[in-house]
Amino acid sequence: MDGRRRIGARLAHGLRLSGAVVGISALAVVLSGARAHSASVQAPPANAGFDLQLGGAYAPPAGVGVVERDRTAPAPPTGYGVCYVNGFQTQDAEIAWWRRAHPELLLRVRGREVRDPDWPETLLDITTPARRRAVVRIVGRWIDGCARRGYRAVELDNLDSWTRSKGRITVGDTRATARLLTGRAHGAGLAAGQKNAAELIRGARRPLGFDFAVVEQCQEYDECDRYTRAYGDRVMEVEYDPAAFRAACAARGARISIVLRDLDLVPAGRPGHVFRGC
Repeated sequence: MDGRRRIGARLAHGLRLSGAVVGISALAVVLSGARAHSASVQAPPANAGFDLQLGGAYAPPAGVGVVERDRTAPAPPTGYGVCYVNGFQTQDAEIAWWRRAHPELLLRVRGREVRDPDWPETLLDITTPARRRAVVRIVGRWIDGCARRGYRAVELDNLDSWTRSKGRITVGDTRATARLLTGRAHGAGLAAGQKNAAELIRGARRPLGFDFAVVEQCQEYDECDRYTRAYGDRVMEVEYDPAAFRAACAARGARISIVLRDLDLVPAGRPGHVFRGC
């Protein structure tokens, strides 16, 4: 299950996310099957070099054409920008806003919030159609913000929240929410990226409307082929272990973007920063 990973991406992102939350307006939910894929939506270029910059933005290294940053950060001035959005859980810095503005959308069991056991985040309640629509209205505002900042795509994190929901969220709830979110992204002119959660692929091509995938440690968990079968060469692989990175480069480095990063995703120029492409 994906709960065992995302060590670097979620740690770095949780440490730096601002507590400011944009006010929410009532926005229409765009169903993925209800409208054609926008002509402006383009998936990231294949094997163009990738960098995951959730620990802080910096100038992309030479040879990098695709950069992922947090939704609060400016889009990269050149290349293809991917905007990180936590679509299924709160960020720790925003939990007070959720409790004040939308307590009904925080997942609870016997009155207690269901928290991620590894990270200071509360799961969002996507267990009914009405609650799914409400969550997507809020997350949709963030997706719109990514488009306004100049990003070309969004990556939707915590697809695997059902695995730590104490049985409250089903795979069906997750799949239905993912379809709403990918449709919302396409309606904003953005491609939509799957983050981990190989279990949701089920042998499909571009499952649930996703256009590409950002995957962590798939070499270590022997899942990479599941992503490449679903997305072809539109896969960005992040490894944190040098031995796994070398094996990944030998197996797929000529076909997809693979990067070695440090667990904390430290920005360039600071102690501990690691970046290497195949």
